[in-house]
Amino acid sequence: MSDMFEIEAIRMISRYLPVAVDEPQNPEGRNGMAVAQYIAGMAFSNVGLGLVHGMAHPMGSLFDVPHGVANALLLPTVMEYNMPECIDKYPRIAEAMGVDIKGMTPQEASQAAVDAVRALAIRVGIPQHLSDLGIKESDIPALAEQAIADVCTPGNPRECSLEDIKALYRQVL
Repeated sequence: MSDMFEIEAIRMISRYLPVAVDEPQNPEGRNGMAVAQYIAGMAFSNVGLGLVHGMAHPMGSLFDVPHGVANALLLPTVMEYNMPECIDKYPRIAEAMGVDIKGMTPQEASQAAVDAVRALAIRVGIPQHLSDLGIKESDIPALAEQAIADVCTPGNPRECSLEDIKALYRQVL
């Protein structure tokens, strides 16, 4: 059930987020995003969250970065990290985002999903680097310490260590 909700939320976000950002007064975009976030909430309330949220929380608490911005910035990088454990799910994400994956290997289709997520984030103006948000290399240890202890982190599909989290933050520095 959660997978069904997740894929539908992804499909809707891909469709309605650009509309909501480009035309904030357009009720189609805003309503579509309201329903999409509700469906996404139904999905994660059943299975929990993971490392993206675990890493986003300290960005908000230490640097006042909005949670959605932090998640959107981190998501493609954490997806790449999780890819070995999610190779069967990522192609469905690519399809939900409108990517034609016919003829692609599971690895290629999975990378296409990551690329589509990154492209959507760029399309709607999400910063692509921690440094764009005033976060420095010297801040990474404190961010990582909070992230490894975050209640969401153990729900990640791939095990991660403190050093893994530091490396992921550095990738987006």
